[in-house]
Amino acid sequence: MKVTKLSGFPEYLPVERIVEQHFLDVIRETFELHGFTSLETRAVEPVERLLGKGGDADKEIYGVTRLAEESVENPSRDVALGLHFDLTVPFARFVLENAGRLTFPYRRYQIQKVWRGERPQEGRYREFTQADIDVVDVGKLSAHFEAEMPLVIAEVFAKLPIGRMTIQVNNRKIPEGFYRGIGIGVEDPAEIQGTLRIVDKLDKIGPAKVATLLQEAGRTAQQAEQCLALAAIRTEDLSFVDEVRALGVEHPTLDEGLDALAAVIRAGLENAPGAMVADLKIARGLDYYTGTVYETQLEGHESWGSFCSGGRYDALASDGRTTYPGVGISIGVSRLLGLLLSQGLVTASRATPAAVLVAVVEEESRPHSDAVARALRARGIPCEVAPTAAKFGKQIRYADRRGIPFVWFPGSGDVAHQVKDIRSGEQVDADPATWSPPAEDLRPTVGAPVPSP
Repeated sequence: MKVTKLSGFPEYLPVERIVEQHFLDVIRETFELHGFTSLETRAVEPVERLLGKGGDADKEIYGVTRLAEESVENPSRDVALGLHFDLTVPFARFVLENAGRLTFPYRRYQIQKVWRGERPQEGRYREFTQADIDVVDVGKLSAHFEAEMPLVIAEVFAKLPIGRMTIQVNNRKIPEGFYRGIGIGVEDPAEIQGTLRIVDKLDKIGPAKVATLLQEAGRTAQQAEQCLALAAIRTEDLSFVDEVRALGVEHPTLDEGLDALAAVIRAGLENAPGAMVADLKIARGLDYYTGTVYETQLEGHESWGSFCSGGRYDALASDGRTTYPGVGISIGVSRLLGLLLSQGLVTASRATPAAVLVAVVEEESRPHSDAVARALRARGIPCEVAPTAAKFGKQIRYADRRGIPFVWFPGSGDVAHQVKDIRSGEQVDADPATWSPPAEDLRPTVGAPVPSP
């Protein structure tokens, strides 16, 4: 039977998988450096909960059913289940279920698969990995956490071989207060969310089409012009405040948003200069965001869109008595890797973790080669033993195809062990109890491809 590839479900070749693992290791280690604890939630949630959050989530959910009929004794058969389409909704549910056993503010990171039933295209998949951090507290969340999120992400991106990432930051209270100040949402608050959703399309369809959509939604031509004027403001410093004030709109909510965003940008200027910009067109379409919001673009590849986004939410998690406000940000790991790999912008130095291939002189002596491999592995040197006792030339070619830089020739009796760097041809005596490869060869390195000479 012919195997047919399923679109939207990425699977990586060995060298690509090494790149992915490097990215995940950097992300995890950085999150843990900042005190975030690991969490993994179940893959499924009740569809009712998934539908209750996240805007257009109903168009994205994969339903889960059993091929065999549920047993009568299992009442869960009446509960419709779906695969989670992000990590924020299951995280909120986890907080509610375990609030009595968590220490607040609760800092968690989550690196996990998610699923969305959308049309696959470059950088957009049906199954993909996200890496999230969130901080949640009880009743009230300190504003400084909104500045911490992009700083952690800036540190992650600074460690990855991806060029410069720009974290675009806004605060939902700025457009909300501004819109109210020009008469939008005064009688119908839903107008604000509708306007935000339209403005959020700016990068995709441009200002002219956004203006048309705003007027079709009932905004006046002047209001549309004012909305676009606000969205056009983008600064790397605190000057955005004066630029907004120059538009002549006043509202208390606008004042709150400007103060909050200024605090975030100020923290960025002090701790990660150049990593953040105030970009007032960033709105984030999901309706649970209530404060600071983030999107992130790779410099020189802005047409790819955002690889990292999130924001503050004040009412996503609530049991009716207690509210758990939080702020979080999510890296679209698969989206970022898919585009970097497809464009040839990043690769690994080899397709295997092994630094050494231990040769086999003859099958009867394989235990001796295995003993050498054990000695090397005990000292943290990744290696594998040759699959067959072929001629040494063939074993060397096998190592070359695998990308393994060193071949070990086991000695016996008065014959010393020798190790060969198959790239340079240098071959030296070696002791498995003391020899180590150069540090740069111990593990595969990940970076931009090296140009061919």
